[in-house]
Amino acid sequence: MPEDTLHAAPTDSARIAWQRVPVPRDELARLTRRSDVKGLVQAVAHLGLLAATGTAAVYSASHWHWGLTLAVTFVHGTFYAFTLNGFHELCHGTVFRTRALNEAFLRVYSFLGWLNYVGFQESHFRHHQYTLHPPADLEVVLPMRLTLKKYLLWEFVNLNGPFWTLKDYLSVAAGRLKGAWRLRLFPETGPSRRRELIGWARATLAGHAAIVAVSLWRGWWMVPVVTTLAPFYGTWLRFLCNEAQHVGLRDNVDDFRLCCRTIYLNPFLRFLYWHMNYHTEHHMYAAIPCYHLARLHAILRPHMPPTPDGLVQTWTRIAAILRRQRTDPAYQYTAELPTAATPS
Repeated sequence: MPEDTLHAAPTDSARIAWQRVPVPRDELARLTRRSDVKGLVQAVAHLGLLAATGTAAVYSASHWHWGLTLAVTFVHGTFYAFTLNGFHELCHGTVFRTRALNEAFLRVYSFLGWLNYVGFQESHFRHHQYTLHPPADLEVVLPMRLTLKKYLLWEFVNLNGPFWTLKDYLSVAAGRLKGAWRLRLFPETGPSRRRELIGWARATLAGHAAIVAVSLWRGWWMVPVVTTLAPFYGTWLRFLCNEAQHVGLRDNVDDFRLCCRTIYLNPFLRFLYWHMNYHTEHHMYAAIPCYHLARLHAILRPHMPPTPDGLVQTWTRIAAILRRQRTDPAYQYTAELPTAATPS
């Protein structure tokens, strides 16, 4: 992870000697090389897709049947949900060769998704350095309690999402930080990015307030629906992708192949997901840009556990793990590693 983007880990946690499948030095240098062109293709194409579906939804509201408007808006929300993944990659600082480009797009994605890049960078560094080793990593904690009821209630239309997000942003903007993990990351005393965290919360609130105010003044009621409210509906597909990354696997191990899950997806979904289907590879070599992860996977494949093909196969396997965990909460799935696996 780039040192100029994410900060040092807490000193009260022992360093983990992660096992990594070795990659030839010249190949690793090529894979780590960032590209402004490839970064622009990924980021601009994704934003262009959101602009197209958002414009279609706004147009549909005044020209087409309301049922079609709902359908187009839901498709827009489905694609919009993956701003979280673009935000994630940009937080790593690996998408663009030019740092200013990365910083500019990071702020765009942060704003669109109601995401605070300052808080995420501080948390996510620890997630990578101490993946699934609580309490050093509290970004992802196993076991994860996923149920069909919660999925149906929250991942199609999250009615409570705007309220809780606004409440949290107002609290941070006022300098009232809550939660043990956030307070640990941003202590009141000592070196911290606390002021930057608060400043971005205020900027986000001001920007979305301006969108809503101007839209209501002009009578463009659909504009806030496809921008300010867009993160709160249509997250069903992103959930299936993102939650597959670690659920059901092992914690407190030193092998990313046992605590991360790689899956195969079709090209369009890989694009939407910013190639994070190669999640084991991403953790093993976090400095490699997302658009080079497929090549990395090809190199590491002989040393990797079996890779599920598609979301149906992935979640069929996860569902079996979750069913067993309901009767045996201590159970964690241990991926089968090839006998030729030789991490170092």
